[in-house]
Amino acid sequence: MRLTIIGCGDAFGAGGRLHTSFHVRSGASTFLIDCGASSLIGMHRLGLQPNDIDTVFATHLHGDHFGGLPWLLIDAQYVSKRTRPLIVAGPKGIAARFATAAEALYPGITGVPGFALTFIEYQEQKPLTVGGVTVVPFEVKHPSGAPPYALRFELEGKVLAFTGDTGWVDTLFAVARDADLFISECFQYDVTLPLHLDYATIDANYQRLGAKRVLLTHMGEAMLSQAGKVDLSRYLMALDGMTLDL
Repeated sequence: MRLTIIGCGDAFGAGGRLHTSFHVRSGASTFLIDCGASSLIGMHRLGLQPNDIDTVFATHLHGDHFGGLPWLLIDAQYVSKRTRPLIVAGPKGIAARFATAAEALYPGITGVPGFALTFIEYQEQKPLTVGGVTVVPFEVKHPSGAPPYALRFELEGKVLAFTGDTGWVDTLFAVARDADLFISECFQYDVTLPLHLDYATIDANYQRLGAKRVLLTHMGEAMLSQAGKVDLSRYLMALDGMTLDL
């Protein structure tokens, strides 16, 4: 299983990084975890084919995490000529939010996709299996007009987990436990915010998280300016285009 970081930036493009999106290719399925507004650009830069994607798993409904879906749709219709089904899993109301965003950007685009586009809503801590990939959603703390989730994936005997965007919640211990890779947003260095994580808080809880590897992502300018202080014996730091094999 290979994870490719399409984008690891925050909403503001700190450090010139693209919005959040992770591409996972496994024997069972190829899928995205989040699809920020700039994701299609990142896929083209990296030579990743939109038509290879079976499923998009969205953590929450902010544009830097799900706003790339309308561009996947127009690419599917006019460039990739997609015919195979696409499943989008996300919080309650994702289908309506997608339609609103897509129609605002390209009126009429949702009328006849030309392929089966299916939306599935998460249920709190209820396992969802799609195409050989099982994901468990854990509600976290990041208001976005719908419940936000951290996601814990199981496939090919491995566990891949992602905080999504969130302030600190003890739920993250269950999300990260024994994960082969735990992806944690890390917006600030040592300033604790109610809706985002910071390096100092993550590091204070490192042992209790219990993940085998921790990847820091979604770093704002303040965090990037302190990147030299990160303990690289504990953490990996995300970069656009980075690949990791699990």
